[in-house]
Amino acid sequence: MRQFVTIATNAFMELVRQPVFLLLMTSSAVFEIFLATPYYFAFGDEPKLVKNSTLAVMLLAGLFGAVLSASASLAREIRSGTALAVLSKPVGRAHFLLAKYAGLLLALTLLTYVNLISALLASRMAFDAYGSTDLFAVGIYALALVIGYIMGGFSNFFLRRPFVSDAVFSVVLMVTVAFVVINFYGKDVKPQPFATGVDWGMLPAAVLILFALWILAGLALACSTRFDMIPTLAICSGFFLLGIMSDYLFGTRAEKGSWWASVLYTITPNWQLFWSADAVEMGKSAFYWGYVGKAFAYVVAYVGAALAIAIALFEDRELS
Repeated sequence: MRQFVTIATNAFMELVRQPVFLLLMTSSAVFEIFLATPYYFAFGDEPKLVKNSTLAVMLLAGLFGAVLSASASLAREIRSGTALAVLSKPVGRAHFLLAKYAGLLLALTLLTYVNLISALLASRMAFDAYGSTDLFAVGIYALALVIGYIMGGFSNFFLRRPFVSDAVFSVVLMVTVAFVVINFYGKDVKPQPFATGVDWGMLPAAVLILFALWILAGLALACSTRFDMIPTLAICSGFFLLGIMSDYLFGTRAEKGSWWASVLYTITPNWQLFWSADAVEMGKSAFYWGYVGKAFAYVVAYVGAALAIAIALFEDRELS
């Protein structure tokens, strides 16, 4: 168990030390806040447009994060020989691969957390044609990001610590602090009850997106046992596009009794099951959490199958 924790922790730290991880986390979070600042004139549906857009950004950022992290965690280590050095110890290949997946899940969860904080702030900042941009929230959020980067630079310059990982954790901390501070004040910078205007219905929606990213991480890890980053990204993007259209391509034919459509509909991840932005607008939070529990069972089954395939592909992979 100690070996598993050590490998998973090292995998997680290796991922958050990647400059692309910090760039992806910061850019996606900033873009979500930006989506809540312009005037849209969407005939009263501006808040809905902002919430749907932030959830979409969260999903796409996680897609790239899953593929890039899986490639950095496994494919690059196989290519550089690091995996061979670790497996020369009394560590099994399945043990090694599962620990890598655990570290990958931690990194994706951290990325999704920062995006969720930004999405919740965007839901509070969204306004219709009669409102205005929440400049106070934008200023506090921007200041938090700047302080986070300064903290990372300070620890790097004075303490000789890695800049990227310290900046990642500093940004996570400062974004959380900014979320708390912003929600104690209104747009007019007057005190208000905490989190007034925040749509907490986005929380279960974000959990569902995180579940989808866990499945993508399993698929990306399976691909990384054989391919480098670009082929892995292409395959996972294909699975993503195919899964979005699976109801149309396979679902209707499966209902009519087509055996091949039933098989493809079963093995293709249906991403529509994890997209519930419409339920957020309808306020079905009670139903939502029950649905999240059922979705978790689906994730466990699908991730288990993906990891089983990954272990089978990794067992006979030549590492030398």
